Amino acid sequence: MKTRIITSIVGLAVLALVLAFFETPVYNLVLACVSLIAIHEAYEAFQIRCPQVFAAFVPAVLWLFLGQELFPGSVMWPVLYLLVLYVACVMIIRVHTLSFASVSGMMVFAGMIVACFYSLLYLRSCFEQTWESLYAVLIILAFAWGGDSCAYFAGCALGKHKLAPEVSPKKTIEGAVGGVAGSVVLGIVITVVFSAVFGPNRLHEAYGASYYVAIALIGAVSSVLGILGDLTASAVKRQCEIKDYGTIFPGHGGILDRFDSVMLIAPFITICVFLEQMWEMSL
Repeated sequence: MKTRIITSIVGLAVLALVLAFFETPVYNLVLACVSLIAIHEAYEAFQIRCPQVFAAFVPAVLWLFLGQELFPGSVMWPVLYLLVLYVACVMIIRVHTLSFASVSGMMVFAGMIVACFYSLLYLRSCFEQTWESLYAVLIILAFAWGGDSCAYFAGCALGKHKLAPEVSPKKTIEGAVGGVAGSVVLGIVITVVFSAVFGPNRLHEAYGASYYVAIALIGAVSSVLGILGDLTASAVKRQCEIKDYGTIFPGHGGILDRFDSVMLIAPFITICVFLEQMWEMSL
């Protein structure tokens, strides 16, 4: 437990440092590197043993997170086509030594990873004010990690009924309910703090107290999605017969062990923001 607490404190300090560069290419680079590490963890978990498969993700991720600011969007399709062609050639050459099922599973998982971390980058361009983008990113992490922590303590104190014993034996229904409640409370608290420091955002001004109801609902849904993301990562670990995805975070595991609950929340919040902006433009 001591190791986990120390790692959490150091991790939060590093997160604060990264967010200090939120408006710079450093933020892009960090997200790209974290994505590649997470994809490599998935590559190792599925025991693919073909470096050429992982190599295909490197230029794709670097271009997605860094190249779009340097090259026009029209470059995307030729680049993606060449990568697909490359993977096809690798699969043909390694037909007797490469498990296509493992590669397919890794590809799906890698897609979830990229969608997660790219969402944290995409949100930066969705708002006029930097603090609004930062608020969106922080509320995602609060829903995920705050909900996880609340679920853990609620489960330890009240947990009696197993949630998904075949996938994650320690998770309980009581813990899940505590996680949902914790996410709702944390979402409202962060909203109140940001409103007090920076003033209400556009939606808060337009809808008043109803905005907090929306935050509560989004927090509840996000918490459920966080649990699903966690269970998905746990299911993959059981299939691959591993305990953790890595050791980069002592006491916690790898990148995927820490961001599994973020994987489905980040795209969900990004979609909510996108749909709201599309609705606003249509009026």
